[in-house]
Amino acid sequence: MLYGKWKIRLLWFIHQGHKRPSELQRKIPDASRRVLNIQLKELEEHELVSKTIYPVVPPKVEYALTEFGESLIPIISALGQWGDQHEDRLRMLIIKKIQGSTNVEENI
Repeated sequence: MLYGKWKIRLLWFIHQGHKRPSELQRKIPDASRRVLNIQLKELEEHELVSKTIYPVVPPKVEYALTEFGESLIPIISALGQWGDQHEDRLRMLIIKKIQGSTNVEENI
């Protein structure tokens, strides 16, 4: 259900009150609108978020966490806290991986 690069971030930002697709796009600028829409649709299909379409021109769409989706927030929060506690080590591992990839590319 949470497979996908942006799903956990989408759930977190919706929880924080960013409900419109344009707001979510601004919060995750590295993701294309198409990818975000696909992942939002999957979250909706898995009953983690609900989508409300308001009958105005232009149409207004908002997402909200369902009760089922809200039950994930403590888990997502715990993951974030773990990342904060291990930030230096994680950063070092990422840099090491990037440098390793660069060295491999230079040898090709």
